[in-house]
Amino acid sequence: MNSTELDDAHDPQDARYLALKARDARFDGSFFTGVTSTGIYCRPVCAVRTPKRENCRFFDLAAQAEHAGFRPCLRCRPELAPQAVVWSSQDASGILLQQALRLLDAPENWSETESGALIERLSGRLGVTDRHLRRIFSAALGISPLQYLQTRRLLAAKQLLTDTSLPITQIALASGFKSVRGFNAAFQHHYTLNPTQLRKEGVRHGAAQAGQSRVIRLGWRPPYNVGALLGFLKTRAIGGVEAVDEQPTQGLPGLRRTLRMADGERAASGWIDARFDARASQLLLTVSDSLLGVLPSLIARVRALFDLDADMAVIDAALAPYFDQADGMRVPGAADGFELAVRAVLGQQITVAAARTLAHRLAERFGEPIQTPWPELNRLFPAPAVLAQASGDELGSIGIVRQRQQAIRSLAEGFADGRLRLHPGDDPETTMAALRALPGIGDWTAQYMAMRALRWPDAFPAGDVALQSALGISRGSKAARQALDASQAWRPWRSYAVMRTWAGLARTRP
Repeated sequence: MNSTELDDAHDPQDARYLALKARDARFDGSFFTGVTSTGIYCRPVCAVRTPKRENCRFFDLAAQAEHAGFRPCLRCRPELAPQAVVWSSQDASGILLQQALRLLDAPENWSETESGALIERLSGRLGVTDRHLRRIFSAALGISPLQYLQTRRLLAAKQLLTDTSLPITQIALASGFKSVRGFNAAFQHHYTLNPTQLRKEGVRHGAAQAGQSRVIRLGWRPPYNVGALLGFLKTRAIGGVEAVDEQPTQGLPGLRRTLRMADGERAASGWIDARFDARASQLLLTVSDSLLGVLPSLIARVRALFDLDADMAVIDAALAPYFDQADGMRVPGAADGFELAVRAVLGQQITVAAARTLAHRLAERFGEPIQTPWPELNRLFPAPAVLAQASGDELGSIGIVRQRQQAIRSLAEGFADGRLRLHPGDDPETTMAALRALPGIGDWTAQYMAMRALRWPDAFPAGDVALQSALGISRGSKAARQALDASQAWRPWRSYAVMRTWAGLARTRP
């Protein structure tokens, strides 16, 4: 589909129909199509025959389509679509709505005893009443927060039913349902199928056979600069914990690593293998059996790690005047917030290679052994409770200087007792203020954590010497302030501008 066709389609719904006809992956996740003749809703990339225009209804969210009575397509599988993440720096209601959606997307928030209590708690966290939150959802989306939450739970369960052989009882609990009975009732009500029937339909469409789990597919909207992201991760890969295949002789490029998950009362550790299928705009994820019980949380973490939900058409257009050859360059996230925080501290004022060496020694000394299909991956990154108990002599023996020792122990103590957490969607200013209050953590480190662990798209480490140099700012007492002023033209995508600047792609100063 070209821009002329879109320009000729004055009705936004007609423009969406053109995107549907073209099966344009750039629109995947930005809308869904309900087909009135079948009662099914699909992604724009669905391979079925294009329905007639008069039979199409378009929705911004899957939850809206389900609220209107449509069932998810078993072929294109709406649960695979990238999330439509929108950032605004002006509309207060829009910002509040997006923050609420992020919180409702987080699987760790799904297992509240009562859904109403969850909405009340999230409203308090956002600083508004639950009534005001419902009003914003109704005005912007035409659905309630509970209806959105129910769709997220059901689509997560649908993916587990299709891509794994987990028992239905375990799937119900992993998807945030209190009981199998309630889970079955919700499925029957929304999809007119019970979970067992849906699993059989999934097998008929090529999903997991009984007794085995297959690759889990996660979609993204192109463009995606896979080489840039894997190159960034490869230079920072911790030996024993992770390995990057940037240009494999066989198969697809990707990353494999060990991972520890804590999902509410459920905790698990294991390994993942993520491969990029650029032609299909999909990440192919294989996980160890030990992690299947926390799969919804794991999928959310992997999506954040590889920045799968970014709308690069918008970001690239905003930054195009300032950078060359940067289309599709994402911001790498974090496999684990605590791990990323420790990495950031280790990387202060030393080279990337030196920081990687220290991280490897830390994993070897304090990391828990683990078995994986790959001999070179044999360690979990150290847990917060372990590093909180590490002595200065133990940390010093692997080359970590005293100032970094204190910062690492303070971080570990905060994570171990729950005072600190670094989750995507957490309030960046509040979190960065808490981080800066710790010994040995300044603004550069806090901004770097916000950029990668919090997934904050507008983070900007103004004290970074490489950024200041790219902006043409000489070193001095006012350099950070001058860099901050110069970066305003990049807002609200400064995290993406930072990645492009570090890659040496800056063409002109903002």
